Amino acid sequence: MSDRVHVIDDDEGLRDALAFLLDVNGVEACFYPSANEFLDALPVADGCILTDIRMPGLTGLELVRELKHRGATFPVIVMTGHGDVPLAVEAMKAGVVDFIEKPFDDAHLISAIRTALTNLRSVEEPDVARRAAEERLSQLSPRERDVLVGVVEGKLNKQIAFELEISPRTVEIYRANLMSKTRARNVAELMRIALAAGL
Repeated sequence: MSDRVHVIDDDEGLRDALAFLLDVNGVEACFYPSANEFLDALPVADGCILTDIRMPGLTGLELVRELKHRGATFPVIVMTGHGDVPLAVEAMKAGVVDFIEKPFDDAHLISAIRTALTNLRSVEEPDVARRAAEERLSQLSPRERDVLVGVVEGKLNKQIAFELEISPRTVEIYRANLMSKTRARNVAELMRIALAAGL
């Protein structure tokens, strides 16, 4: 496996912007306008994948499922619009390592790519990951766990508030507590922790 990122997005302007960003940061990259074109190149592909979640043809989520079906073990990062977060949550459950919300912070994106490439070389044992995740979640109160379940299911704060019969503002406070207690830097990392713990 090499330190190469495969960028899949149907937006030519975004591909050009990412080409510049990755080049400046010394990251080797290949670009594809569709998931299908990437899959055509699969026999010679290695590294990690950065893909949009919504594209004509095969979506980012369908790509993840197809890779799994083929037995390909690429770390995948999905790029998502704000309204696509429930879809990104579904992608995390399918095995995506991270999701980045658009418009994204350049430093955050580069950090996510470097982490994905590092993970190629150091695959953590599932039991070790599960125990570490359970240890982080052990700090949560029962109500915080209830909110976390809603987050993992991709529900909006309003939906979680309605189901738990609390105010949306209270859900926001619980979500802030979740991030703090689990030491998750973003929603994607919180999802990884929850899924590793079997939630």
